[in-house]
Amino acid sequence: MSRIPPLTDEQMTPSARAAHTELGAYGPFDNWARVAAHCPPVLEHVSGMLTNLRAQATLPRRALELAMVTVSKLNACDYCVSHHTPLLTVAGLSAEGAARLPDVDDHPELDGCDKAVVRYAEAVTIRSGRMRDAEVSDLREWFSDAQIVELTWRIALCGAFNRFNDALQIQIEPEVDPVSA
Repeated sequence: MSRIPPLTDEQMTPSARAAHTELGAYGPFDNWARVAAHCPPVLEHVSGMLTNLRAQATLPRRALELAMVTVSKLNACDYCVSHHTPLLTVAGLSAEGAARLPDVDDHPELDGCDKAVVRYAEAVTIRSGRMRDAEVSDLREWFSDAQIVELTWRIALCGAFNRFNDALQIQIEPEVDPVSA
């Protein structure tokens, strides 16, 4: 049970209802949205940002999902691991391959770019203030500066989602198969 009760449609402000609908088109995040609706600007801005980022499609889906699953596993967020592991398998990684993350050593399903993304996600999550310049510059083999900025933002945002979800014990939606972090 969530620590904050999810709002019904009738309890949401009109702008929160609109953002809830917009986020529903993004993915199965109903429980998250109904709790976030207690503070409409949170729901509205997150929904708008995620929708806009997806529409611009700057980052390859595989890189994005590798980063999200890595961060969520490092932070032990079952909610986010459950939501993003299926998306990672759609992007070409097996469930067994996803379960191995963040371990990239001798990972048969990951290429050099994949490994760089996972290592970067780990560095941003675990030691962002102590990263080496090379950890960012190494990504330039595969990504533009704009993509690195978005990747870094998405990693940091995922960490914030992990903390929000765990602190408020957001429940995994019934249509999402639980995957343990």
